[in-house]
This record gives sequence, structure tokens and C-alpha cells, in this order.
Amino acid sequence: MTNQSKVKVYQEVLNKIRHFIEEHELTDGDRLPSERELSEQLNASRASIREALRAIELLGLIETRHGEGTFLRTYKPYHSVELLSTFVLREVKTKHELLEVKFLLEQLCLNQLLLSENWDPSNLRQVLDESNDLHTDLFLQLFQTYGNQLFLKIWHLVTGFIQSIDTSTVKETHYIELINLIKSGQINQAIDYHASIYRQF
Repeated sequence: MTNQSKVKVYQEVLNKIRHFIEEHELTDGDRLPSERELSEQLNASRASIREALRAIELLGLIETRHGEGTFLRTYKPYHSVELLSTFVLREVKTKHELLEVKFLLEQLCLNQLLLSENWDPSNLRQVLDESNDLHTDLFLQLFQTYGNQLFLKIWHLVTGFIQSIDTSTVKETHYIELINLIKSGQINQAIDYHASIYRQF
């Protein structure tokens, strides 16, 4: 079998597993069938099933519990960050581009959410207490409120990449000021102030 054929089979098995999960409406914590059962139900070799499951587990989408089986788990971007950053973040230029992408995502979120007639700044939950990372906690809340899950996952993944290569921080007081501007309804000032924070990186 050629390499191209192997890739095609591998992709087909991954798609079959994804469809199986969707069709059976499996969610976080649900148990997947055994390799043998998946092999029979998906009409694929056990070797292909095993290889696909290992790839999915590496990305943090499933977990294997000894003596219990394989279970779906909540996707958390940091599971794949360490692995992917080794290959993706090899050039300094890439690091700068990631920071720019993160900034643009946050600016878009601020513009779309804060300028919306349905947005009420008073709904912003308290993020000052028990927070070790005001920036991440603030925007996690804003992206969740915005409601686009794909948007949130992309931002989360980019944030994870950056944190894996850059430990520099901005003074906490700057984020407190940004939070206060948002909560007080000073939208344009908040958007401009957010941009000024990124100029410090």
C-alpha cells in the first residue's frame, strides 16, 4: 500500500469514528465501543481503528482508563499545544503573527459584543477575585458571552500557543482598568485601551 493510500484509509477511519460519535450523540464522559466493536461496526481493520484512536487521544479528545475502556472528554486546546508548537513555532516571525492574530480576534470580539444593542456591561461577572490571569479570564468570559464556539476555540488555541513560548506579562493594573472601562460602558475607550495593552508586548 502506498503512503497516499495509507493516509486515505487513515482519514476515512477518522471520519467514520467522528460520524459514529455524532450519530450516537455521544458526549463528554460517554464510553466508546471497544476496538473490536468499532472494527466490526465501521468495517475497518483493528490496526486502523487503533491508530486513529491514538491520534484522537493525543489531541486530548478521548482518554483510556485501564480496565474500563475509552471515553470522550472535553476538548481543551492546551492538550495539543505542546505537541504542535514544536513544529509550528520554529520561527520568531510566527510568534509575532500569533500575537497579532490573538489581538485581532479579541478586537473583533470587543467590537461585535460591546457595540451590540443587546450587550449589557453590568452582566460582566466579577473576574478580579480568584484570578491568576486577568487577560485570559476576561476574554474567556467575553468570548463565551459572544456565543460563537468556533471563535472561542480558535482564540483559546492561539492563546495556548503564545503561552507556551512567551511568559512575558503586562501589569495587572492595566487589565483592571480595561475591565472597569467595559463595565462602565465606555466602549470606544475600552477598545482603544485594549490596543494600547498589546503595544507593550
